[in-house]
Formats: sequence, C-alpha cells, structure tokens
Amino acid sequence: MTLYTALRHFADSYGLAVIVALYLTLCLWHFRPGASPHVAAAKQSIFKDDEDGQ
Repeated sequence: MTLYTALRHFADSYGLAVIVALYLTLCLWHFRPGASPHVAAAKQSIFKDDEDGQ
C-alpha cells in the first residue's frame, strides 16, 4: 500500500468522521451551560464604543 492510498483511505473514512465531529463540537460549543456570560458579553460588544448614549 502506497502512502497516497493510505492517506486517501484515511481521508475517505476517518477524516470525514473527524471533520464532522469537529464541526458539531464547534457549533454546539456556543450552547453549553457555562457559555452564558460569554454569549451575553459578545451580544453587547458591538455597542462597547458607542458614543450616542443609547
């Protein structure tokens, strides 16, 4: 088995599983229970330098 064949087999099977798991982890990381303060801070960060006083 050549290196190319081995890498292609990995990418076709395990690589796809790793990428899907990483995608789901990164998407769901936002909804974990300890993320609430960070999410609240991120929601208000766009207004941090607002000078209008609103």
